Amino acid sequence: MSNDTKPGARIAKVLARAGIASRRGAEEIITAGRVAVNGVTIDSPALNVTDADRITVDGKPLAAPEPERLWLYHKPIGLVTTDRDEKGRKTIYDALPEDLPRVMSVGRLDINSEGLLLLTNDGGVKRKLELPSTGWMRRYRVRINGRPTDATLEPLRRGVTLEDGDRFQPMQITLDRQQGANAWLTVGLREGKNREIRRAMESVGLVVNRLIRVSYGPFQLGDMKPGAVEEVRRRIVRDQLGLEPEVKPTGTATKARPQRRRPRR
Repeated sequence: MSNDTKPGARIAKVLARAGIASRRGAEEIITAGRVAVNGVTIDSPALNVTDADRITVDGKPLAAPEPERLWLYHKPIGLVTTDRDEKGRKTIYDALPEDLPRVMSVGRLDINSEGLLLLTNDGGVKRKLELPSTGWMRRYRVRINGRPTDATLEPLRRGVTLEDGDRFQPMQITLDRQQGANAWLTVGLREGKNREIRRAMESVGLVVNRLIRVSYGPFQLGDMKPGAVEEVRRRIVRDQLGLEPEVKPTGTATKARPQRRRPRR
């Protein structure tokens, strides 16, 4: 019987579903020799497992995966979106409610940015929402110092290439109002490169002094207060993410069939 007809899922995916780490993080845990299946330590993620297999991480049995869950979080300014910070700065995990299960952030907001940040307990959901192919629009309220005109913003609407060669895709930009020395914009983009909006604005001579993410795809910040966390109803999560109902396979661990690589053109 060929490997692709046998039931099961990649071990890294199972670890991610259980909230151990992201898919990539789970692969690193496996190659470090910290995972055992049916009493045998493994060092390669090329393995399919099922509910019948006994999986341990650092000698502890893997808990049954919870259903995929998603939370909306209003990230305040001054927090780093990471598990640990080498500079000792406060992270979002220092500020999240203690009764929240282990969660991972979907993308990041830098320390000086605020607004909507999605959190999930499922590594597969995190990966799905971060992929550019998902194509969800992310909208921001952006305050800049200066008096921009449509002519100033037009290069960003077409897409710009910075001096370092980094390319930013076209942005949707609306000039909302001028307020003294500052202007408020609404900016929409479908990718999330590091400090993308700030760097793009700098390329046309504008300086961002406040940045608030107000939506991520269909999920809205609304009137959530800074630091607030709200869970998204499970039906909405499944509908918006296109998730299938759980089907529990049976069987034993099998080597995963290598994925074929498409030839380069």
